Amino acid sequence: MIKKGIGRQIVMHYFIVVFVTLLLVEVIFMFAIRSYYYNSISTHLENYAAWASDYFQKYVKQNEEDELSYLPDMIQTFKLVNTEVEIVNGDGVVLTNSTDFQVDRPVQTSDVVQARAGNISKWIGRQPGTGELVMAVSSPLKVNGTNKFIIRYVTSLELVNEKLMNITLLSIVVGVIVLAVVLLFSMGLANSIVKPINNIQAVSSQMAKGNFDVRVKGDYAYELGELAATLNFMAQEIVRSNQIKDDFISSISHELRTPLTGIKGWSETLTMGGFDKEETEIGMKIISKETDRLIGLVEEMLDFSKLQQNEMKLVIGSVNITELLQEIMLNVWAKAEQKQIHLKLEGETEQPVMVSGDANRLKQVFLNIVDNAIKFSHENSIIYLLVSKAEETAAISVKDTGIGISEENLRRVKDRFFQVNHQGGGTGLGLAITQQLVELHKGTINMESELGTGTTVQVTLPLMKADSEHPDGSGDSAGSADADNIVSAEESARAAKDI
Repeated sequence: MIKKGIGRQIVMHYFIVVFVTLLLVEVIFMFAIRSYYYNSISTHLENYAAWASDYFQKYVKQNEEDELSYLPDMIQTFKLVNTEVEIVNGDGVVLTNSTDFQVDRPVQTSDVVQARAGNISKWIGRQPGTGELVMAVSSPLKVNGTNKFIIRYVTSLELVNEKLMNITLLSIVVGVIVLAVVLLFSMGLANSIVKPINNIQAVSSQMAKGNFDVRVKGDYAYELGELAATLNFMAQEIVRSNQIKDDFISSISHELRTPLTGIKGWSETLTMGGFDKEETEIGMKIISKETDRLIGLVEEMLDFSKLQQNEMKLVIGSVNITELLQEIMLNVWAKAEQKQIHLKLEGETEQPVMVSGDANRLKQVFLNIVDNAIKFSHENSIIYLLVSKAEETAAISVKDTGIGISEENLRRVKDRFFQVNHQGGGTGLGLAITQQLVELHKGTINMESELGTGTTVQVTLPLMKADSEHPDGSGDSAGSADADNIVSAEESARAAKDI
C-alpha cells in the first residue's frame, strides 16, 4: 500500500494515463481487426458472386431454354467451404441451395432487395430460426440486362467472432501486464523523487528549528539538485549573515563604547571642577567631537534602516556634479592635509555636468567614497576625481594609489556589515548605503582594485534631460547639498583645484 503523498499521486497519475491510453489503443485495435476480418470475408464472397454472375450470363446466352436446369451446376461450380450458396428468384424464394435444405420462407433481407435492384450487396444479421450471426452477399444473375435470379452466399461469423474474442482476451492480458509493469515502474520513479524530497524536508525542518549546520547530502538531478543546492547556499548565507551580525554587534558596541567612555570621563572630570579655562575648553571639544561621532554612527544606522525598509525619501532636483565634487573636496581638505594627500579634480570640469538627484544624498555618496580613499591612501599621495560625460550618463571616478583591496575582499566589500579591517572602526555599512543610494538614483557603482596598487571607484549617473535642465545651467546642488557648506562655484573651483 502506497502512503498518501506526492508518491501516491505520481503512481496514480501514471496508472490512469497509461490505463486510458491502453484502453483507447485496444478499442481502436479491436475495431480495426473486426473490420479487417469482416471486409476480407465480404470481399471474398463478392468476388465469387461476381464471377458466378458473369459465368451465368455467358452460359444462358448460349442455352436460354435450359437456364433452370443449370442452376444446380452453378451451385456445385461456385460453392465455398463453410458457406451456403443459394439461388433465389425475384420474390426471394430459394430455388436451390448447396445444403439441399428446403427453405420454407422467402428471403427478404436487405442484400436480396439490393440485388433485385441490380447491385451486389452485403447483409449481416441473425439467421431466422437458428439465431446464428451470419453474413450474406447477394448478386443478381442477369441475362441481356434483366435480373433472372439472385445468387446468395451465406456464411457464419461465429468462428470469426470466436477468434476476435480470443484476440480481445489476449490484448487484455497484454494490457494488464503492461499496467503491472507501469505500476512497478511508477512506484520506483515515485520513490526516486520522494526520497530526496523527504531528505530535503528533514533538513529544512532542522533549519527551521535554528540548526543551520545541517546540509542536504546527495547528488540529486535537475530541479531537486538545484533545490538542495539553494537550500545549502541559504543555510551558508544565514550562517555568514549571523557571523557578520555578531561581528557588527561587537564592532558597533566597541565604536559606541569608545566615545561614550570619553564623554563620561570628561563630563565627570569637568564636574569635579578646579580646571583652568584652557583645560575646560579641551574637555568640551573632546565631548563635542565624540558626540558628533556618536551622531554619525546613529545616522548611518538610521539611513541603513530606512533603505532596508524602502522608506528613504529623495528630494530630487538638478545637481551640478562638478560643484558637488568641489564642495566635497573642501569638506575633506583638513583630513587630506593631515596625510599630505592631494586631491585633483579633472575631466569635464569647465562645463556643468547636470544630473537629476538628491544633492544631499549624492554628497553623502561621494563623501563616503572620497573619505575611504583618503583613509586607505599613503601619505604624500594623490587622489584623482575624474568627471566624464557620455551621451546619457555622467561617470565620476575616484582613483587612489593606496593599499588596495584583495580580490576576495573586493567581492564582499559592498556587503552590509562587512569590514576589511575590524580594527579600523565604522559599522561596515558605508559602502552598502552608498550602493543603495546610487541605485535609488538609477545609477551604478563599480570598484576595481589591486592589493598594493590602489582602488578606483566609478559611479555612473543618468544625465538630466535637456528639457528639464535649469535654464542657467548652474543647478541647485550648491544650495541644497549642505547649507553649512555654501560656497560659490567660482570660489570652490579655485580652491578645489589647488588642494
